Amino acid sequence: MEKLKTIVVEDERLPRLALLAKLEDWRSVLEVIDVCDSYDSARDSILRHRPDLLFLDIQLHGQDSLKLLEELKRSIPLPQVIFTTAYSDRNYLLGAIKVSATDYLLKPVGKDELAHAIAKAVEKRVAAGSSGNGKLRFKTGDSLLFMAPENIAGFKADGNYSILISFEREELILESLLSLEQRLPEDFFYRADRSTIVNLRKVYRLNLQEQTCTLQNADGHQMVLKLSRNGLETMMRKLQENPDLSGKS
Repeated sequence: MEKLKTIVVEDERLPRLALLAKLEDWRSVLEVIDVCDSYDSARDSILRHRPDLLFLDIQLHGQDSLKLLEELKRSIPLPQVIFTTAYSDRNYLLGAIKVSATDYLLKPVGKDELAHAIAKAVEKRVAAGSSGNGKLRFKTGDSLLFMAPENIAGFKADGNYSILISFEREELILESLLSLEQRLPEDFFYRADRSTIVNLRKVYRLNLQEQTCTLQNADGHQMVLKLSRNGLETMMRKLQENPDLSGKS
């Protein structure tokens, strides 16, 4: 499993340094990519880095971190959140539950509580990401579906659910496109527009005039997905910046 990209958000210097010191023991599973001390710096950093995990103080110089998460989720899938706070207020606890927080730790954060929270974050990543044999796991109407990333062409939104598109068939899966975007491996899948996720390694041709993306598997079988013009242009830029992504199986 890749390390969880982690951002620490804490507005007080001493608690911030204490938490960072404790996280040193978890370098094998966490990579702290940024440290923020305010609402605005946290928002900008999270949007820029797209972390897997946040250690988030619930009050940032009087501003509510729950509102920060509400603001962020309009633009990106929310990462896992471990709240760190001096408050045991019931409303904060209910707010943490509402955003499906991984854990809620009271300061000063103890090593045992921290270890338990990190273990839960790792477990959620593993459970969401794969079946343990390199395949991705999806819930259908009455069963679980396991597929290797290279066998998936992409996904289309279908209300609160999604359509998994392979080169052989389509499957309705009980998961939103936003949830899929959050957990699918970034080195394969890209949210091309509001309703479509594309497997970049299967892209064969992008046609701006027809607003289509042609995907091709190792056997030469092709399929065509209709995309927004903006989605195509964004994907073109991404593939130009990362030429090794496309055409790999």
